[in-house]
Formats: sequence, C-alpha cells, structure tokens
Amino acid sequence: MRRVTEREESARPSGVGRPGPRGPLLRGGVVAVTGLLAFAGSAALAPASSASAPVSAVTGSSAAPSRTPYLPRPTGSRPVGTTSLYLKDASRPDPWVPTVKARELMVSLWYPAKAPGKRRAPYMTPKESELLLKDGKITGVPYDLFSKVRTNAFSDAKPAGRRRGLPLVVLSPGFSKPRSTLTALAEDLASRGYVVAAIDHTYESVATTFPDGRVTTCVPCEGDHDQSLFTKLSKSRAADVSFVLDRLTGPRPAWKGASLIDRSRIAMAGHSAGGASTIAAMIKDARLRAGIDIDGTTPTGILESALSRPFMFLGKPSTYTPGAGGPADTWERDWKLLTGWKRWLLVTGADHASFTDISVLADQLGIDVGAKLSGVRSLEITRRYVRAFLDLHLLKRAHRLLERPSKRYPEVKYCAPETKTCA
Repeated sequence: MRRVTEREESARPSGVGRPGPRGPLLRGGVVAVTGLLAFAGSAALAPASSASAPVSAVTGSSAAPSRTPYLPRPTGSRPVGTTSLYLKDASRPDPWVPTVKARELMVSLWYPAKAPGKRRAPYMTPKESELLLKDGKITGVPYDLFSKVRTNAFSDAKPAGRRRGLPLVVLSPGFSKPRSTLTALAEDLASRGYVVAAIDHTYESVATTFPDGRVTTCVPCEGDHDQSLFTKLSKSRAADVSFVLDRLTGPRPAWKGASLIDRSRIAMAGHSAGGASTIAAMIKDARLRAGIDIDGTTPTGILESALSRPFMFLGKPSTYTPGAGGPADTWERDWKLLTGWKRWLLVTGADHASFTDISVLADQLGIDVGAKLSGVRSLEITRRYVRAFLDLHLLKRAHRLLERPSKRYPEVKYCAPETKTCA
C-alpha cells in the first residue's frame, strides 16, 4: 500500500457531501474506491481551504466484505423499539421543489420498549443503500450492503414508560446523508430512556423512501454552493423540526406512544449541516431546551442575538480549533452570543465521519475514512458526551465529564475560545 497526498477542492463547500479527490482503501480486499468525502461527508458549510489530505489507493480485483456489518450494542439496559412516521405539512410548499405543494417528511423514532420484538429493524432499504454507495462512488461491495446492517432495535415493539415521563431528542443528519446514519447514537439514547426522532429532510438526502414506494433524491446537492444555500437549508430544517414537534406533542399526535413524551424536556442534536441547523431550530422553537452542534459550521444570518439556553459544540481539532480561522471562526462568532451554559469540545484523532455510523461501518468493511481514531472508540465518545449533555440539561443529572478533562477519554479536549486554548 502506498500513501500520497492531494489537494482538496478549495471551491467546494465542506459539508456538501459531493465526491472529492480522496479515495478510500478497502483493506484486506484489493479494490480501489473513490469519493470517500461524498460517503463520509465533510465538516463545514463554508468553502474549504486548500489543505493537504491523505489518499489511499491500490488496484486489483473487487472483493466483497467477509462479514455482515453491524452496529455496536447500546449501553443502556432497556430494549429498544423503533418505528417510522410519514408526516405531511400542508401549510407550506417544499422549499427545494416548489411544485410540491406540501412538505413531506419521513421520521424514524427510537424509544424504550417493554420487551424485545420479533424482528430487528432494517438499517435502510436496498435502494437507499444503492444510492448512498453510488453517491460516494463506493465500489467493490454489493449495492444492497447497508440494507443488511444488523441493528439493535425492534420494529414496532411496544413502548415502555410512564405518561409524560420520557424526554425527547430530535436528530438531524448531515447534508445529503440519510437519517439512518445516526442510528447507533439514537439506539443508545433510547436504551437509556429517551425518545429519539431522526428526520430525513426531504430532497436534502441522497435517498428517502416513502410508504408508497417513492424514493426522492438530493435536489440542491448538484451545482455550486454558497452561504445563502446553507442559510436557507438551516431555516428550512428549523421549520421541519417545529412541524415534527407539533405532530409528536400536539393534540392529535402521529405516534401512538406520544403520551409518554415529556413536553417540557426536549432537545436537539445534529451532525454537520444538522448540527448547524440546531441553532436555527432553537431560535425558531422555544420548546427546544438545549442543543448540540456536532462538527457542523454554522452559516451566516442565523444567530444574530443572544441565545441563553444550553449549547455544546463537539467536533474535530483539524477544523474547529479556536483561533485557527476558517470554519472555527463561525463557532467563535456564535460562541460570543451563547450566553447560557456552553462547552466547546474537540476529539483528537476524529474525522468528520467519526461522529456517525459511517466510521464504525467503514472500519468493519476495511474502508479508510482518514480518522486516526477507531470507529468503535469515536462512537463510544460521541454517545457518552451527547448523553452526558442531555442528562444534565433534560434530566438534571450532573456529570463531571462535562466539567473537566477525563482520564477515561483523553482524546476529548476542552476549549476556551477566549484564550484560544484547548486542554
């Protein structure tokens, strides 16, 4: 194997999820694959700087994975159920396809279950798997591979909990990525007593399947991207989130277990564009009591006045070290307007994909996503710190983990933007 470097495309916005110049290596096989940046997504929404990036490449015949990919088990004690909701907002047209007069959304729910069900939930459909792999130009594996990922949740298992007893967490995925890429985090939170709602923002994902069999793809992914696109995207996602909250907590809820949700304990977390949209959603909807931006650069024109509710940035040092310029500048801009409880945490060795299922699955398939941290370790850290934040601000359970660096997680650095330091 040889490792060389190439320059990233300086004009392509990071976070867009389109093919980049780097290619992943299918280790242990002998297949060259390209477009890893499209598969993993990249961190920022602003145009990326011209930086050197590693490339792995070999040539030879294709090789399929030798084992079925799987998601690590949740850390909580409760069985996890899951179901999907089709929601239609007739009050507004679709922001990306104006001829569609109502905004249609698919939402996955994960929740504590009374008992394990008979059927484990699928990770995604074969068609969604095919479109995701093709979008990332991943070859040498069956196109239905991700439809076979072994999950830990059971389809339509009976919800467990007392009335108004479960906090709700909304998850928003990266631009062009399906909601399923946050499944491992969602399963873990549900095993710990949370209801989790992950939203597919229609026409912003490479593949969203509706109950009637329609599969929509990503409309704004092609072409040039500037800040105005991502400002629009953040505001559109904020509207999606408010509508989903209405349908889960309103007078005629769309889910039979909705009476279990505590309407006073709702938070949001998102990855990449989903993380950047969290601030927009919190500004629009006061029902969101706390928020987390996971490795997403926030666009201009969103946070323009003080936000006093708890907020946490969680990202990778190569992009978001205070004082480094570029995407980090957007976090520093917003940091000054975050007037409540706040943290800025960076995970050494992480890449953009490290905070999603993609890193774990890529490791199992032998695909190099460019991270120095293993997928299993990065998932453990993401689960632990996201849960600590939510436990503190929704359940009032104090965590020392959020107060100081941890010997158990030395990869996590606590940053003080005021002094441009991380320790």
